[in-house]
Amino acid sequence: MDWKRFSVVGSMALLFALSSFALTQDKDKSSAKPSDPQIVGVVTAADQIDIDTAKLALKKTKNDQVKQFAQQMIDDHTKLQNSVNDLGKKLNVKPEPSDLSKSLKTAAAAETKKLQGLHGKAFDTEYINHEVAYHQQVLDAAGNVLIPNAQNAELKSALEGAAPLLQGHLDHAKQLQSSLGSSSGGSGSSH
Repeated sequence: MDWKRFSVVGSMALLFALSSFALTQDKDKSSAKPSDPQIVGVVTAADQIDIDTAKLALKKTKNDQVKQFAQQMIDDHTKLQNSVNDLGKKLNVKPEPSDLSKSLKTAAAAETKKLQGLHGKAFDTEYINHEVAYHQQVLDAAGNVLIPNAQNAELKSALEGAAPLLQGHLDHAKQLQSSLGSSSGGSGSSH
């Protein structure tokens, strides 16, 4: 099926973006480290991407489990985004673009285009597969790039505090992925 190939390509593009950024960290530790404003920019971009993708899922899916998951992503990532914005204001740190935030946005645009062309179970499967890959990659980037490079203790603590929530999202997405893979259409429908 084409959607499986698209899923792999989209996931690989996001993984490449995050991996490329992580590799530049290793090659040039002094200049490649993201600043706190860039870290806030990455977190803000990542949250907004998941909110936007979940809004699309709410519009397209007929599957109640996928709808509930998408609503949870909107609710939780909106709260995270508000917390990051509040912390940024408190610390007088404004989000700044970085190669990583730009790569995230580019990969998200490609994924959104792909999702817009899918319907029914193909959409649900692609959306959930993307959420599994995306949350794993965000957790990896947080643990390997963002947290180690955060200079402000409050920012670092906030990033560390978000990890269990993101892990919960990953676990929930994996459960849905398993459920969708073993269901024969369930409450989703093809158009």
